[in-house]
Amino acid sequence: MTQRVAVVTGGAQGIGAAIARELAADGHKVVVADLNISGATSVAAEIDGLALQLDVSDPAQVETFTAKVLAEYGRVDILVNNAAIVPFTPWAEMTFDDWRRVMAVNVDGMYLMTRALGDVMIKAGWGRIIQIASNTFVAGTPNCSQYVASKGAAIGFVRSLAGEIGQYGVTINAVAPGLTETEGVLAGPHSGGFDYVLAAQAMKKRAMPSDIAPMVAFLASDKGGWVTGQTIVVDGGHTRN
Repeated sequence: MTQRVAVVTGGAQGIGAAIARELAADGHKVVVADLNISGATSVAAEIDGLALQLDVSDPAQVETFTAKVLAEYGRVDILVNNAAIVPFTPWAEMTFDDWRRVMAVNVDGMYLMTRALGDVMIKAGWGRIIQIASNTFVAGTPNCSQYVASKGAAIGFVRSLAGEIGQYGVTINAVAPGLTETEGVLAGPHSGGFDYVLAAQAMKKRAMPSDIAPMVAFLASDKGGWVTGQTIVVDGGHTRN
């Protein structure tokens, strides 16, 4: 395989870092993009990649980021839209500012990155876009309605855009993990959900980031080339479609 260039947003830790490692193991050059430049630099050093600081919700930063990646590699073949805010906010306490902050990163960021890098792929005649969604959209998980709505938007975006960009050799799919043991989850209120999730899962163990990354790598590969417009739930059988 000709070495391809992959961009992973939110790649400084958790699922994003695992995806960056998996894609690097498959032979890709990986750009680790994150607001947390220290974490991104650490992951990039581990996989001989490139770390760039990025707020995906800022159009100017996305434009500058795209120019830097193209100046460094001259191409972008794979985009993993992983960066997201994962709040725990009961509806009674949610403000419009809370809502907009999540939508700016999770939905606007998805649009901005796909607009910038997806257009590069269309011109090249080959590309893979993978959106990290969530099984909360299937489960209807309470106390994070703005997050669940944002992941529903991602799934709808994938379904619609697939029909427009497939003619150019570009696929777009969503991977929807369940509750996963990451640094962010363990540090927040979501960590209290593992007992409930384990009872519901077919597979009786906590999901790790390394359980999610292989599906992303498959969709990013030539072997995943006949799959597009799909949402693949990777949650150990917690939700079953």
